[in-house]
Amino acid sequence: MKKVAIIMGSDSDLPVVEKAIDTLAEYGVPSEVHVYSAHRTPVEARDFAVNAKANGFGAVICAAGKAAHLAGAFAANTTLPVIGIPVKSSTLDGLDALLSTVQMPSGIPVATVAIDGAANAALLAVQILAVSDEELAEKLANARENAAKTVLEKDKAIAEKYNK
Repeated sequence: MKKVAIIMGSDSDLPVVEKAIDTLAEYGVPSEVHVYSAHRTPVEARDFAVNAKANGFGAVICAAGKAAHLAGAFAANTTLPVIGIPVKSSTLDGLDALLSTVQMPSGIPVATVAIDGAANAALLAVQILAVSDEELAEKLANARENAAKTVLEKDKAIAEKYNK
């Protein structure tokens, strides 16, 4: 099974990124977690991105706040799918990171999830890997089925209480 790289621009992003780490683990998807900065460690970030496919990765998740160029820097240096997590910071409530991540130039796409949307970033990575992995596809289908059952159980409880 391919691995998913989880890259954060700063270790202060770890509380957000942990949701992606945990979600991938729930699906049995191996991951590697690193701290690289598009601005402070551009050589190391580029080297990792350039070699990611050869090193067994199937997707890359990048989390960064403020200027949030990390996902774009990775996308510029790999043909693997890159998923950006804009991280909420003390300024602009993460809107700056969202716009920096989502506004990529034509030809260098970054799939972008919600601000602090690490769980969805991991699920998107699982979906990407599941295209060629039936076991993962089945796990995703089962999770969706269980989520639907949970909602319907809650609906039934609410209806019994209020629809008399």
